[in-house]
Amino acid sequence: MVMCIAQLAQAQSEPVRKTLNLDNLNNSSGLTRFYMSPATMHYSSSPEHKPVRMFGGEKQYASGELLGGAVFSNSFGQESATLYRGARLNNWSSSEKVYAQLVAGLMYGYKPPYDREVPLNYKGFSPMAVVAVGWQLTPYYAVQLNALGTAALMLQLSMATP
Repeated sequence: MVMCIAQLAQAQSEPVRKTLNLDNLNNSSGLTRFYMSPATMHYSSSPEHKPVRMFGGEKQYASGELLGGAVFSNSFGQESATLYRGARLNNWSSSEKVYAQLVAGLMYGYKPPYDREVPLNYKGFSPMAVVAVGWQLTPYYAVQLNALGTAALMLQLSMATP
């Protein structure tokens, strides 16, 4: 146990960029990241809101470009999914462990009677965009806060693999 804590402390003290080999991604296939959401907080409550559960994965390239997808139960308990493209922005704050992420794509799942809960919905399909800020806890684990439009904030936990 003490050895695990010592390794974790050592890993946290090394620069995240170096440990994750972000400088050398041009010579590799990038990083794969798996994530899940344990909690979503809506800006306004409704008796119709159900717990939101999300699981997904994404590929990060050397440029910071992301390609990903997720499956989730939406705020009304409907099974939903999304595919997206975006970017992760590192080194924009004074802490190299802080990052920002912006993704946009296509979402499916908001069906009647909740089809009007998301804009531009056509037969369950609608555009989506998510802005997020995250903290790289260790070289492989991160916590992220996703802004889901005008509806909610979502806590996200992720694990990266080289």
